[in-house]
Amino acid sequence: MANSICDTLRRNGYQALLVGGCVRDLLLGREPADYDVTTDATPEQVVALFPDSVAVGAQFGVILIPRDGLKVEVATFRSDVGYSDGRHPDSVVYSKMPQEDVQRRDFTINGLLMRHGTGEVLDYVGGQGDLKAHVIRAIGEPDRRFTEDKLRMMRAVRFAARFGFEIEAETFRSIRRHVAEIHQVSSERLRDELTKMLTEGAARQAFELLDETWLLQQVLPEIGAMKGVEQPPQYHPEGDVWIHTRMMLEGLPKDASPTLAWGVLLHDVGKPPTFQSAAETGDRIRFNHHVEVGVRMAETICRRLRFSNEETEQIVALVDNHMKFGAVEEMRASTLKKFVRLPRFEEHLTLHRLDCLSSHRHLDSYQFVCRFLEVTPPEQVRPERLLTGDDLQTMGFRPSPLFSRILRALEDAQLEGQVATREEAEKYVLSTFGAKERKAPSN
Repeated sequence: MANSICDTLRRNGYQALLVGGCVRDLLLGREPADYDVTTDATPEQVVALFPDSVAVGAQFGVILIPRDGLKVEVATFRSDVGYSDGRHPDSVVYSKMPQEDVQRRDFTINGLLMRHGTGEVLDYVGGQGDLKAHVIRAIGEPDRRFTEDKLRMMRAVRFAARFGFEIEAETFRSIRRHVAEIHQVSSERLRDELTKMLTEGAARQAFELLDETWLLQQVLPEIGAMKGVEQPPQYHPEGDVWIHTRMMLEGLPKDASPTLAWGVLLHDVGKPPTFQSAAETGDRIRFNHHVEVGVRMAETICRRLRFSNEETEQIVALVDNHMKFGAVEEMRASTLKKFVRLPRFEEHLTLHRLDCLSSHRHLDSYQFVCRFLEVTPPEQVRPERLLTGDDLQTMGFRPSPLFSRILRALEDAQLEGQVATREEAEKYVLSTFGAKERKAPSN
């Protein structure tokens, strides 16, 4: 797809090279997620050659061209002038030489160019050497690169974690120098970068690097607060809340859903503010009401990072329900069936499994729920409603708030296996709620 775009540009007398992450990934033997092309053609000339293109960033020389269900970004060679907002250049100067273009990019491993036809790599920034040495190094002066776009500090951490690379010493020191400026980045961009860190298969390494670069305390101080918060050793032999959370992050599968990943990160966020030592409680370390506190904190974090209402609801639900697995074997059938009916219950189950494997390693409750789901037909977990509010009126009940209580009680009886037919449901309602709740029948 990108090759055909390069061919079209070259046939029309323009330079065209693959650039950035796709070149890096090809050299690492990875499948690129997307392809970028850089050219000396101006945005107007690119649009003229590709009528289906979309000018998403024409003022910065960037055109999107749809190909095979994907979009290839085509950018004109340029130099950037000034970054007043810490993200976008104040103006751009188009260039005719690719070696000028790569100087404005973030890291050497992302500043490589490739001729699509021959695979020849053009390296004006030392990127190939850093790829071989497993190093993340800012192009040129790190202070300048991070001043241009503050999010690059987060990206340095993410790339280092994803590839198992080290951040070059001066680049690392520059991040620490500029760390407070990360607050100039929009909440949405921070959220997206953090979500990528959590779902690219190296979440533990990413969050350890966030901590080492001092970014963690800036972007998620609630997670930084977990460090040194001891836990009762009989339940958590692994150590403090920070160790436990990092172990769970390590267990997250690559491409885990964002809500599961954030649920894992935040499930114990309420522990630091609720910590009580054994001396305070008289028996052992306790975190009374840490779930309720964690729910409020998780919702605050989700709102701060501008998650959607749907995502927030699921992340908060994961925090809210993670301790309930300890009681599954004692639950009434109706309670257990309602529990496993939670939206995206598989995420709750996965979080619980990771929680156990990162602490006491007992999977009894996990295995109990898995067996229950295997042997219980779906129609028993979500049975069809036997009566409606209209049915209750036909039976002589007055419309009132009592209706919802009757229908809930009936559903519980159904889930417990006490009623299975409409006739049994009517008998149950009449015997449980009695004739005194009914209105006199009309003549």
